[in-house]
This record gives sequence, C-alpha cells and structure tokens, in this order.
Amino acid sequence: MKTQSYVNIDKELDIVHARQIGRDIARQIGFGTVDQARITTAISELARNIYLYAENGRISIEVTDTFGHKGIIMTATDSGPGISDIRLVLEDGYTTSGGLGAGLPGVKRLMDEFDIQSDIGEGTTVKVVKWI
Repeated sequence: MKTQSYVNIDKELDIVHARQIGRDIARQIGFGTVDQARITTAISELARNIYLYAENGRISIEVTDTFGHKGIIMTATDSGPGISDIRLVLEDGYTTSGGLGAGLPGVKRLMDEFDIQSDIGEGTTVKVVKWI
C-alpha cells in the first residue's frame, strides 16, 4: 500500500476521486465504517473548497504511524485568493457559497487535529489528522 497519495483538484469529478482514494486508504489501514465516512466527508469538503474558491489545488492523503498510533493525514493546498478572516470561516453557519456553512467548522469537528494557514493572494493550506 502506498503511504501517500495525491489528487489534483481541477474539476468537480476530482472531488469524487479524492473521496474514493481516502476511503480506500482509511479502510486498508483499519478505520471502521463510521470513521471512513468522516474521512471521506472531510476530504469532500476540503476538495470542494478548492474547486469553488481556488479553482485548482491538491489533496494529499498520507498514512502516519507515530509510536504505534496509526492515522491518516489529509492536506488540502491551493494557490487561490486566500482567506482574509480565518476566525470567521470557522464559525458555524458562515458561508460565502450559499451552502449550509458546515464546511470548515464541520471538518474541524470530524477530525482529531485541524490546522489552517492562509495568506491573501498566496493560497491556503488545511491539514487535518484522524487517528484510529
């Protein structure tokens, strides 16, 4: 099994591809079906944000094993416009796309670790980790 996979996000179909790879890796390393669903939901949200706001970017999915503690690291990277107010986008209900506003706050709740870095005009990187 590969310990790291990448999916470039340029078109809507790439979101589905990233979800499938994430689910497959999560299942292979021992995540149960509920956590597989959490992982694919997080990947879907992160990939959709790239597609909607940055037009293109990349999702990387990596297996980690730290002192016998297995997990999956997902990193969404883009070179889009960046986020001017990270605190605001992490508030429940905040949306710029007319959706439910569950995106990044939902991803944060689903994952065990969450980190976001963004620079205006440079892009955004969101790194999340789910442990078994």
